[in-house]
Amino acid sequence: MTADSDQSENASAASDEEVETEEQPVEDQNEENEEETVTFKDLGVVDVLCEACAELKWKNPSKIQKESIPVALQGKDIIGLAETGSGKTGAFALPILQALLENPQRYFALILTPTRELAFQISEQFEALGASIGVKCAVIVGGMDMVAQALTLSKKPHIIIATPGRLVDHLENTKGFNLKALKYLVMDEADRILNMDFEVEVDKILRVIPRERRTYLFSATMTKKVQKLQRASLQDPVKVEVSTKYQTVEKLQQYYIFIPVKYKDVYLVHILNEMSGKSMIVFVSTCAGALRAALLLRALGVSAVPLHGQMSQHKRLAALNKFKSKNRSVLICTDVASRGLDIPHVDVVINLDIPLHSKDYIHRVGRTARAGRSGKAITFVTQYDVELYQRIEQLIGKQLPIYKTEESEVMVLQERVAEAQRLTKIEMKEMEDKKGGKRGKRGVDSDDDTEEAAGVRRRIKGKPAARHGGKRKKR
Repeated sequence: MTADSDQSENASAASDEEVETEEQPVEDQNEENEEETVTFKDLGVVDVLCEACAELKWKNPSKIQKESIPVALQGKDIIGLAETGSGKTGAFALPILQALLENPQRYFALILTPTRELAFQISEQFEALGASIGVKCAVIVGGMDMVAQALTLSKKPHIIIATPGRLVDHLENTKGFNLKALKYLVMDEADRILNMDFEVEVDKILRVIPRERRTYLFSATMTKKVQKLQRASLQDPVKVEVSTKYQTVEKLQQYYIFIPVKYKDVYLVHILNEMSGKSMIVFVSTCAGALRAALLLRALGVSAVPLHGQMSQHKRLAALNKFKSKNRSVLICTDVASRGLDIPHVDVVINLDIPLHSKDYIHRVGRTARAGRSGKAITFVTQYDVELYQRIEQLIGKQLPIYKTEESEVMVLQERVAEAQRLTKIEMKEMEDKKGGKRGKRGVDSDDDTEEAAGVRRRIKGKPAARHGGKRKKR
């Protein structure tokens, strides 16, 4: 995965993943030096936006930006194929803002994204880049109040960043709201939008927006669905491809650990102990799994917070903010957080559950080692995961080293972890019962950050054995 949109000077070096890092030929170095001298101004970006880039500390354009901004400024449709973290947002935000400067109008651009978190992140970038020119953005996603959103839309923002489902709700139900004057449509992570089966919604949106518009389709992979969408919505597009191979950056150290499935939790606690003080994301496969792991770690005194699709939007943002502000050192999440999220300080990614689709591995581990920084990724492989793991090795084109652990050291924790597992089971059952009672359907939601679910910790209180290595405070 390439360097992040922070535009560090390492961006071009980090994104040429397969180039050997030890000795580079002199020609390559010269080429890179030449590349680094390219500025946003050279690409045709106006001064006011160049200044905004400088304020965001974007020194040089990333590869996808170099390729796509000049084409976009010529007024052409674009299909951009680039991995997450390669600066795609800047690649479409700058041309749109420049066009907006030349031709100011409300409801100017629509950006569709697959996840709510990504929508908020894109909005932040648009607002930061457009701060000096007074750009107004609206984020329209599920899980938030429709009336408040309708009010925001009535103020006619320039840029709408939306998830397809909620946007269709507003197009059908919000009086006076339409996109008949829209000039730009962007589909970010288009492959994921379609994989999440938003096809019907996307079709509805395409039917109610003008045919005469510019369309940018950004995707990490070119799937059949994306090709079909391309035929339906783009006019003579220019294809901009930054990387054809699935890659992970050089500065990312990747390992695997082969363990029996029943000892997963023990090994997880051991690794978290070993790396305490570092900022970590733990990926699991289900929403219930995320909640269970968070409760388990809390019972052992680790400041963990879950993030999954069954949480309300407010809770998801709160969880993310706690992790971003380093109030919580461990974020436990499903693949809702594997794409696009840019949290600069992630040191380690742990795949507690191996991803079912090997491409998701690339996205998950791309949460660390961003923008030229280093990072670690450890994947847990059990006796049931061997085939999935082999597919990942095949995809990234390398065999990963084993992560070394001393079994005797790990097994010392077994008793504590077993007790925490028992109490977590009771806690989960209590939450299920509550959910079936007064909480209705949204019971899982109520305990995202488990502030109310202190039951496990209360029962365990005073048992130093159940603490994180017996040393740490609970919070």
